[in-house]
Amino acid sequence: MGPTKRQTLRRAASCAFPYTLPILAGFLFLGITYGIYMNVSGFSFWYPMLMSLTIFAGSAEFVAADLLLSPFAPLQALLMTLMINARHLFYGLSMLDRFRGTGRKKLYLIFGMCDESFSINCTARIPQDVDRGWFMFFVTLFNHLYWFAGATLGGVFGSLLHFDTEGLDFVMTAMFVVIFLEQWGKEKNHISSLLGLAVSLVCLLLFGADGFLIPAMLAILALLSTLRGPLERGGEEA
Repeated sequence: MGPTKRQTLRRAASCAFPYTLPILAGFLFLGITYGIYMNVSGFSFWYPMLMSLTIFAGSAEFVAADLLLSPFAPLQALLMTLMINARHLFYGLSMLDRFRGTGRKKLYLIFGMCDESFSINCTARIPQDVDRGWFMFFVTLFNHLYWFAGATLGGVFGSLLHFDTEGLDFVMTAMFVVIFLEQWGKEKNHISSLLGLAVSLVCLLLFGADGFLIPAMLAILALLSTLRGPLERGGEEA
C-alpha cells in the first residue's frame, strides 16, 4: 500500500524546508526593508503586501515603487521589468525537463521561480521516497511566504513606527551593489562585469541619469549575446 496524499505532502514539505532556511533570514530582512521603503515612499502596507504576493520579483518590486511615483509610461515599465528579469528566460529553459510531469503545480512553479528557488530546485538531491514535483512546489512556496511575510511586516512596522528614515531610499542601490559584488566573486573572469560597467558609464554620459537605464540594459544584452561564445571560452580557460 503506497503512501497517502497527506503523507506525500508532509514528506515533501519536511524535506524541502531545511533547504530554504538560509533563504528565510535574507528574505525576511530584505522584505522588511522593502516594506519600510514603500511606506517611506508614501504607500500604505497594502501595497507591499499585495505586490509581494502577486509579483514576487524583489528587484522589480523595488523598481515598481519609483514607477508608481513617475508619470504613466507603460512601455518604459514593460522594458525595464523585462530587462531586470530577463535572466528568468534562461532559468525557464533550463527547468523544462525538471518541471515535466508536475501537473497543475507547474503553473505555480513557473510563477514563483526566483533566483533562490531556481538554485535549490536545480541542485538539490531529492530522496527517492520524496515526490519531486511536491518538493519543488514547497521550496517555491516557502520562499514566497518568507518574502511575503517580510514585505508585509515592513509595511506594517513602517506605518506604526516613527523614526528617521533619511537615506533609506538608498537601499535599492545598495541591494544591486551587493548582487554585483556577489556575482563578481563567483565569476572565473570579470570581462562581462567590466563590459557592463563600461556600457553603463557610456550610456550615463550620453543619456543622463534619468534616461540611461533602459538603453544601457539593451546595449548590455545585445553585447553579451554577441560575445557569448568568446566569453564562455574565456571562462573555461580561466
